[in-house]
Formats: sequence, C-alpha cells, structure tokens
Amino acid sequence: MALLEPPPGRKVFTLKFEPTSADIDENGHVNNVVYLRWAQDLGVAHWQSLAPADAQAAWAWVALRHEIDYRRALLPGETGHGRTWVSDRTEGPRFDRFIRIDADDGAQGRVMCAQVKTTWVLIDQATGKPRRVPPWMLALFA
Repeated sequence: MALLEPPPGRKVFTLKFEPTSADIDENGHVNNVVYLRWAQDLGVAHWQSLAPADAQAAWAWVALRHEIDYRRALLPGETGHGRTWVSDRTEGPRFDRFIRIDADDGAQGRVMCAQVKTTWVLIDQATGKPRRVPPWMLALFA
C-alpha cells in the first residue's frame, strides 16, 4: 500500500497514544495488535466528535475489513500520533477510513509506524441491519 496522506482540504481527526507496559510485546515495542486497537479507537472517537447525540443513538459503525502496514516500531516512552480521515464517497452502507500512526523522529519530524485502510459498515441501531450512508453523514466527515 502506498504511503497514506490526507488529500488537500480533507478534514483530519487526531489523537495521541501513550503506550502502556501492557502494549509492549516480547520484542520490546508496541505490539501489532495494539495498532489495530488504536485504529478502532480513532474511528470511534472521530464519529463521536462529529455526530450529534441523536445520530449516535440511531446509528453505529462496525468494521468490515482492516488492511494494515507496519513500517517502524513504536518504542516504550514514545508517543503515537494518530490521524484519520475518510473517503469522499461511499458504497451503499460501506465507508472507507484511512489511518496513520506516526512517531516523532528527531530532526526528521514524524515517521510512519503503521497505516491502516479500513472499511466500515453503517448499522441501523433499531434493526441491527446495514443501511446506506446518507449524504449528510458523508458531508459531516468530508
């Protein structure tokens, strides 16, 4: 997968991640599964930061697919800088989300540790069934 960067003008949501001792694996760096948890946390926090309470009560997102690339280990004591943005189009109930988790890298600025392309499906909370992403929701994110 090519290096992910948000398109110019795209709304980007950010979160910082401070790894705990439980996040560090036997190789001495943040475990690969932790990046996936952080990707999930970013997506959920992004939705919660934008959607009104009534929309959050009516709709939910579930992950359908994750594609993740790892480039650089995030080490104990380092901070993960997560960024996420969404596609400018939907496919019925499906919505692609893009995530980068970077670390500070001294004079070079930030360097990518992991990047994720995820596909989420919009679920109607009342029925538990997928529903087409409405245009207002796309506008909310994009």
